[in-house]
Amino acid sequence: MIDIIHRIGIKSPATQVYEALTSLEGLAQWWTEEVTGDGKAGGKIKFTFRTRTGELRGTMVMEVKKLDPQKEVRWRCVDGPDEWIGTDITFQLSEQDNQTIILFGHRNWREAVEFTYHCSTKWAIFLLSLREYVETGKGKPAPHDLEIDNWD
Repeated sequence: MIDIIHRIGIKSPATQVYEALTSLEGLAQWWTEEVTGDGKAGGKIKFTFRTRTGELRGTMVMEVKKLDPQKEVRWRCVDGPDEWIGTDITFQLSEQDNQTIILFGHRNWREAVEFTYHCSTKWAIFLLSLREYVETGKGKPAPHDLEIDNWD
């Protein structure tokens, strides 16, 4: 199994970071603007991605597997790109030196394929969007995120 992993610090308390990771409104401010569903443990959240001209790029549905306030958020992808289905997305939070440190993982890919490389870079960009949102109040969710290649 292949994992995408990243570490990022956000100059904000874990309570604010956790809120951005668990509320539909918060998620829409840093990952993609179209977020619907139930963000409670056991619920499902649908993320819709569009191009800047409004064309549908794709959707993903995450089942919320674990919510440990200010410590961990865990999702399982139950619908979306084939490579994502059955993978786990984890955000582990800790407070260190006046920052909230996120240990991010997109875990259990069946194999490393070209899409894995693309997604690794995009996750880094969206984690920077999360930091910008929590620290300044304005992130860069899709479709306003940084385009990195011809799949964007």
